[in-house]
Formats: sequence, structure tokens, C-alpha cells
Amino acid sequence: MSSLVADDPPVFARLAMVVSDSATITKRNVIKIRRVPDVLIFSTLSPIMFVLLFAYIFGSAIKLEGTSYREFLIAGIFAQTAVFGATFTGSSLAEDMQKGIIDRFRSLPMAPVAVLVGRTVADVVINVVSLVVMSVTGLLIGWRIRGSLLDGVLGYVLLLLFAYAVSWMMAVVGLLVRAPEVFNNASFMVIFPLTFIANTFVPSRELPTPLRVFAEWNPVSAVTQATRDLFGNTSPMMPGPDVWSMRHPVATTLIWVVVLLAVFVPLSLRQFKRTVSR
Repeated sequence: MSSLVADDPPVFARLAMVVSDSATITKRNVIKIRRVPDVLIFSTLSPIMFVLLFAYIFGSAIKLEGTSYREFLIAGIFAQTAVFGATFTGSSLAEDMQKGIIDRFRSLPMAPVAVLVGRTVADVVINVVSLVVMSVTGLLIGWRIRGSLLDGVLGYVLLLLFAYAVSWMMAVVGLLVRAPEVFNNASFMVIFPLTFIANTFVPSRELPTPLRVFAEWNPVSAVTQATRDLFGNTSPMMPGPDVWSMRHPVATTLIWVVVLLAVFVPLSLRQFKRTVSR
């Protein structure tokens, strides 16, 4: 993508161009979601199914000390929903490349990074809608935020920050493949271990030792535990974690967010340049 101007503009002018172009691409992606509501509908139906399945079928066989399984479950579903919502970045990029839309962007005087920033920000909108639907579903089955209002807001912000960081990882995968169908298969190979070998649905202490160690340092476990703590869905009667990552889940989640962004933002930009130069 040739951004685009013959003379090197001042720093502030370049930043203004990036912000303006990113906002335009974000608007384009949000409008696309509105025109194809099936994407949003099915992205929210899936986590609702997980809630009903685990709460009413598996939940009857899982007993926790000091808290109900439904309250324990919702934070895990929130984390899983946020991670799955981040996959729209990769699938949409793969689809745009397949349809030649990225080639059209190359002919426009716009900042190259705007395509990726606009796509990842649009996925934040999808995740906000999904979390609202999940919150309503949770309230209907008995889940409540037991902590303060500020802690509850921080819990939601942490989920969105983590999902935004994961969306950049998904952007790399989406730019490496050539079709949305390939991306779906490739992304599930990453997402399923992360979301299921974690404390999302069962306490990590119940897992076999190798899986327990993986779960304790899994970023999805960190954001799940942080959300449970902030929402007040834990109990002093439950055995406390004995590893640093689970004793300080908010700090661990923020560290993972920084690491994911530091690694995958440059990788996605580099891969984007390679892809559009083919």
C-alpha cells in the first residue's frame, strides 16, 4: 500500500492521517456488521449455548465450596467470548484479501496501519455487544456482580483490553492464510487449547499436573481469574491459588496484554506489507 505521499509529512500530520484513516476503516467494518447481522447474531448465540450447556447440564455435577457453579462459570464464558470475538480480525482480513478489497485500499492515499487498526477496533464493538448479551444471560440464570461498580467496570475493561491484544495475534494468522475457511481451522487450533486448558470451566487445581501448570500460566486463566475477583464471584472458602500468576491475575493479564501487543503488532504490520507487495 503506497501511503502515500511524495514528501515526508510532519509527525503530527502523519499521526492525524493514521487516526483519520483508522476511524474510516473502523466505520466501514462496523457498517459491514450492521448490513450482515448474521455475523453478530451467531457470535452471540454460541456463548449463550455454552452458558446453558455448562450451567444446566455439566453444572449439576460440579460442586464448588462457597459459591455456585453458575457464578464461577460466567467469568470463564466472558473470557472465552472475548477471545472468540477477536477472531473476526483474522477472518475478515482473509476475506478482504480473497475478495481483492485490500488491493483496492492499496490504490488509496491512506496509512497502511489503518487497515489493521480499523479492523481490530471494529472487533472491540463486536465484543462489547457480545458481553452485553452475555451479561443479560448471566443475570437470567442467577449471576450477579458482587463487587463494587468500579470493580465491575474494570472487569469489563480488562476483558476488552485482552480481546484487543488477541485480535492482533489473529491478524497475523489471517494474513498468513489465503481464505477465511483456512483461517477458521487454523485459529481453532490455537483458541481451543487456550480456552479449555484453563480455569474457564473448572478450577485449574482439578487438572492433571502438566495441564494444571499450563492452565496456571495461561493468559486466558489470568483474565478469567481477574474477572472473577473484580466481579466478586469468588469465595474465601475456596482453596486459594499458590502461583504468582493466579494470586495477581490483574497484573498478569496486563503483562500478557503488553506482551501480545509488543509481539504481534509489529509482526502483523510486517506481514501486511509482505502480503500487499505480492
